[in-house]
Amino acid sequence: MLDWPTFDWQEIDTVLLDMDGTLLDLHYDNHFWLSHLPRRYAEIHGLALEQALQQMNTEIEARRGTLEWYCLDFWTRELQLDIPAILREIEDRIALRPQTELFLEGLQQLNKRTLLVTNAHRRGLDHKLEITGIDRWFDGIVSSHDYGHAKESGHFWRALREQVEFDPARTLFVDDNESVLAAARDYGIAHLLCIRQPDSRGPLREIADFPAIHLFDEIMAIRSR
Repeated sequence: MLDWPTFDWQEIDTVLLDMDGTLLDLHYDNHFWLSHLPRRYAEIHGLALEQALQQMNTEIEARRGTLEWYCLDFWTRELQLDIPAILREIEDRIALRPQTELFLEGLQQLNKRTLLVTNAHRRGLDHKLEITGIDRWFDGIVSSHDYGHAKESGHFWRALREQVEFDPARTLFVDDNESVLAAARDYGIAHLLCIRQPDSRGPLREIADFPAIHLFDEIMAIRSR
């Protein structure tokens, strides 16, 4: 794992932040896609749970890293289920990662332009913002669905730069997905950071190719309230 170098906020003008697994606990999404949805799919379509899991996993893994993988409308059609409605069945599991609001408040105090840049579909995104209220901290909110390409694609980063003014050399991007970070690095984003524990019930990961942190106080003085 790479050590995080001395972090100089004077080198940063713009901060781009992922949502799920970075600001929000990825446990909600993992539990939904790996446990809750397969059970509901099996119930609604009259399948054994093992059969439902096999069918869903085949469909989902075939689209990993693509925009369809993140698209609630696509999975509603593909699985013949009301995905947004089923997501709301476990909305009590939507939660912030530790120190998220203190970190966002700190960025505001430093006068850093802060954008939420997520692969989340707008319907899921709006639901999570409704629950958490973190949209109040951002200067802009971008869903990759607005540009027709997932963040894993270089096309996304080129499209983003056409619509949003930022200097890649003076931009920090934080995400929990190494494939997304690699695409941002290839585009030229200079400051990259990976989250080591996106799911609070999952392990602390060893990150090989990017500087990584567990909590935000590792790069910013965070005072508990």
